[in-house]
Amino acid sequence: MKSIMGVAEQAQCILSQCAALIEAVPDDIFSRDSECVRGGTIGKHLRHTLDHYRALIDGYERAESVDYDRRQRNVPIESDRGAALDAVSELRRRVAALGEEGLRAPVRIRIMLAGDGAEAELDSTVGRELAFASHHAIHHNAMIKTIAAEFGVDTPDEFGVAPSTLNFLGQS
Repeated sequence: MKSIMGVAEQAQCILSQCAALIEAVPDDIFSRDSECVRGGTIGKHLRHTLDHYRALIDGYERAESVDYDRRQRNVPIESDRGAALDAVSELRRRVAALGEEGLRAPVRIRIMLAGDGAEAELDSTVGRELAFASHHAIHHNAMIKTIAAEFGVDTPDEFGVAPSTLNFLGQS
């Protein structure tokens, strides 16, 4: 069993995978609309992934409720690989700065429950929410992998695959 710092290590690993993918994808494919994942682009899914990490760290640093549902769309991260790489680098720095004390810190989470805007607030910890953001990122990376394959871009086998699946496959 790893310590709580393993959660930060997992986030760093996923963010590193995102950076490697950004570097591997040509500019014209990064923001190209997918036919397989309607309305999706690699850049949009990446932005959404980064939004969750950013919302958590912003909420923690500002001592405000974390709100994953209020995010900006149509921002440079979706279409500019350089902006995306800068955003990943900044998030990696901020995750590293959390340390064990930060990961154990309490945080309030605001969650939208329905399309009518109904919300709830819940108690959590930064570490638990960082684990959620990483789990969420893996699923969006799976969609990114599908879009990348549609355009002939190879991704590592483990990209977008849940740790439990990787563990299962390693045991078979």
